[in-house]
Amino acid sequence: MHNCNVSGGIPEEISNLTNLTTIDLGGNKLNGSIPITLSKLQKLQGLRLEDNKLEGSIPDSICRLTELYELELGGNKLFGSIPACFSNLASLRILSLGSNELTSIPLTFWNLNNILYLNFSSNFFTAPLPLEIGNLKVLVGMDFSMNNFSGVIPTEIGGLKNLEYLFLGYNRLQGSIPDSFGDLISLKSLNLSNNNLSGAIPASLEKLSYLEDLNLSFNKLEGEIPIGGSFGNFSAESFEGNELLCGSPNLQVPPCKTSIHRTSWKNSLLLGIVLPLSTVFMIVVILLILRYRHRGKQPSNDASMPLVAMWRTFSFLELYQATDEFSENNLIGKGGFGSVYKARLGDGMEVAVKVFNLQCGRALKSFDVECEMMKSICHRNLIKVISSCSNEEFKALVLEYMPHGSLEKYLYSSNCILDIFQRLNIMIDVASALEYLHFGHSAPIIHCDLKPSNVLLDDNMVAHLRVFVDRILRIGHQSISDP
Repeated sequence: MHNCNVSGGIPEEISNLTNLTTIDLGGNKLNGSIPITLSKLQKLQGLRLEDNKLEGSIPDSICRLTELYELELGGNKLFGSIPACFSNLASLRILSLGSNELTSIPLTFWNLNNILYLNFSSNFFTAPLPLEIGNLKVLVGMDFSMNNFSGVIPTEIGGLKNLEYLFLGYNRLQGSIPDSFGDLISLKSLNLSNNNLSGAIPASLEKLSYLEDLNLSFNKLEGEIPIGGSFGNFSAESFEGNELLCGSPNLQVPPCKTSIHRTSWKNSLLLGIVLPLSTVFMIVVILLILRYRHRGKQPSNDASMPLVAMWRTFSFLELYQATDEFSENNLIGKGGFGSVYKARLGDGMEVAVKVFNLQCGRALKSFDVECEMMKSICHRNLIKVISSCSNEEFKALVLEYMPHGSLEKYLYSSNCILDIFQRLNIMIDVASALEYLHFGHSAPIIHCDLKPSNVLLDDNMVAHLRVFVDRILRIGHQSISDP
C-alpha cells in the first residue's frame, strides 16, 4: 500500500497478521504513533513507514523483531533517542531514519556490525562522532548530513573497506580530513561540504580509483588541490568556498606559489633520468597502482545513496513485462534450478532476472538459502542482488545486469580481445572478491566453482564474481550441492 493516500492511524489490530513478512505503508498520510503491538509480528523482515506524519518516539518494542532486515522510518516527526535496544536487531541491514527530529544515538547502537546502510540525515543529532563507528566493518552507505555533529572526524572510518557512500555535509565538524580516508578503497561518493574542516586535502585521496563524486565545498581547507587519481575529473564546485586552496585555474582557485624555479636544462636532465628508470620498473609500478588506477568513469551528478530503489520488491507483472513475457530472445542462460533473463524496468534500468524452476524439488530451498545469504554479503566485485519477487507460484531474484557478458567470451573468442591492463584488472577484481568471501565476512564462504563463465564484466569492464548457493561451501553452515 505504498503511495496510496492512506490516512489515519496504524491500527493495533495489524499485529494479528502474525505471518506478515513485510509492511510497506510508505508515502501515505498516516498519523499518530507507531503501535507497540508490532512486536508480535515475529516473522517481520521489512517495515517501511517512511514519508508519513507519524509522531512520538520510536518504541522499544521494535527491538523484539529479531528477523527485521529493513527498517525505514524517514520523513516523519519522530523525536527523542534511538532506542538502546536496537543493538539486539542482529538481522538489521538497512536503517533509514532521515528527516525526523531525533536527538541522540546510544553508544550500544554501534554494535550493529552487520548493518549495510545507515541514513540519519536531517535530524537534530549532536555531539562528536564516536570512535566505535569503526565497528561497522561491512557498511556500504552512510548519510549523516544536515545534523549538528561536532568535533573531529574519527580516523576509524578509514577502516570501513566496503564503504561506497559517505555523506557528512552540513554539520559542525572541524579539524582535518583524516589521511585514513585514502584506505576507503570502495568509495564512490564523498560529501564533507559545509563544515569547519581545515588543513590540506590529503594526497591519499588520489588512491580512491572508484571515486566519482566529491564535495568539499564551504570549509576552511588550504594548500594545493591534489591532481592525481580521480581529481582530474572534479570541477570547481567540488572545492568552492575554500579561500585558501590553490591549484589549477580550471578549478577557479589561484595558482600555487613555487619557491624553486628550475631551468629547462635541469628539467631535461631530470626527464632523462626518470624515463629510463620508469621503463625498467614499469611492470612493478603497474602491479602496484592497478588497484588504484582510474577506470575512466565520468563523474555523476547524482550523489544520493541508492537505498529504497535498490531494495524495493517487484511484482510478477513488472518482471513479466520487463522480460517481454520471459521471451527466449531475452534468455541469458539456464541452470539446474532455473533460468536467467535480461529485463528492462519501467525506468529504463537494465537488470537480470533469475527465475527459479519450482518444478525442481530443491529450487525452493535454493531460493530461500540464496536470499538469506545475499542479505549478508555485499562487495563491489560480487554480483549484487537488487531485489526479489516471491509468491507461492513464482520466485525470482533481480540481479545486476552485466552488459559485457562473461570472461569466457573474451578468453575463447577471436572477436573479443583483452589487453594486458584489462587482464590484470580482472585478476585483481576476482582476487578481491575471493578475499572478501574468505576473510571479510562473519561466516567464511568458499567458492567451489571458480571459472571464466562465472566472472561477469560490467560496462566499465570491472569483473564481478557470480556466486551460486549450490556451488559454495559455507564454513559452519550446511550448503546445498548437486549430487
